[in-house]
Amino acid sequence: MDDVSGNISKQWNKHHAIYMSNANLPREMLEKEFFVRFVTLSPHAAPMELMRAMKDSLCNAAQSGVVAWDCKDEEEVMLIPCGLFLAGDNPMQAEECSHAGLNCNYFCRTCNASEEGYNSIFKTTDDIQHQFEAAMKSGATTKVQSAVSSTGVRDSASASILESLIELGKKLRKRAPGLPATSESEITAALEKEFDELLRGTTLNDAMNPLFGMNGINIHLDTPTEILHTVLLGVVKYFWGQSVFILEKAKLLHIFQSRLESVDKDGLNAPSLNADYICHYKGGLIGKHFKSLAQVMPFLVYDLVPQTVLNGWSVIGELVALIWHTTIPDTEEYLVSLRYLSVERCHGLTDLL
Repeated sequence: MDDVSGNISKQWNKHHAIYMSNANLPREMLEKEFFVRFVTLSPHAAPMELMRAMKDSLCNAAQSGVVAWDCKDEEEVMLIPCGLFLAGDNPMQAEECSHAGLNCNYFCRTCNASEEGYNSIFKTTDDIQHQFEAAMKSGATTKVQSAVSSTGVRDSASASILESLIELGKKLRKRAPGLPATSESEITAALEKEFDELLRGTTLNDAMNPLFGMNGINIHLDTPTEILHTVLLGVVKYFWGQSVFILEKAKLLHIFQSRLESVDKDGLNAPSLNADYICHYKGGLIGKHFKSLAQVMPFLVYDLVPQTVLNGWSVIGELVALIWHTTIPDTEEYLVSLRYLSVERCHGLTDLL
């Protein structure tokens, strides 16, 4: 799922769209547009409303099966679909996990610093229930905001119900001139009645994130990190900005540009290293530029920047090469290399943070 623009022009017209692919297909096939299948799109429905419909459709298909014709074996087959993971950018995946994002104490949707980790569905649903309990009490706004910040849990699917209860609580507790204050027991009873009406005969669990408890999906673990924004438009982009600042301050940008112009591009699978463009529009580069720059920067700035910055570019180059593997022949060997890079090589870069 992602948000896209419904306009051909540059004016932003936000739509939420869901697409699916068959994970059993070879990677060469998954990359083709034909195998990315449109599911649904809406400019009005919230993302979790679309996800609820998608989940219901997938679960119904898994329960009844889908009869199809196998053109290779020339016989009827029954397909039983099952979710594997949900792709998207970090903000969308955070919403799918009922996670509050970066502005909370637990800013990672997958883990926290403890052994247990954030990835417990039961912990998340309990936290949502505690927020509704806090919404029934005096000072609900502050208490709910504190709960969101301290736990990292914000459920967009049930957020409208929660906000309605908080607003109603404020109105009931507001004392009118010349009238006695409403007792807390009466306010609680009114809020509970309103809560039942908002649920429309369902339970709170039914109103929560529909992806909780979905067969085959652990929503906290099955939202793989989206490396374009996390790495290229995150770490690499800001490291590039600092490097350009150093080069401009030392009046060495022209040397960097000449080296970039003459660097050998034969080893890059998709080079995007137009030196004039990169140095002229150094503040407006996109992912493909950063992907190419990350692989060649250590060879261009080895004597132009401090050693700590050069070490940083060396680690970034190794990281980009590892995480953009299209095939991994030996998973164990790959994980050892990734663990060594993240623990041993990055340990010496703490001075840059």
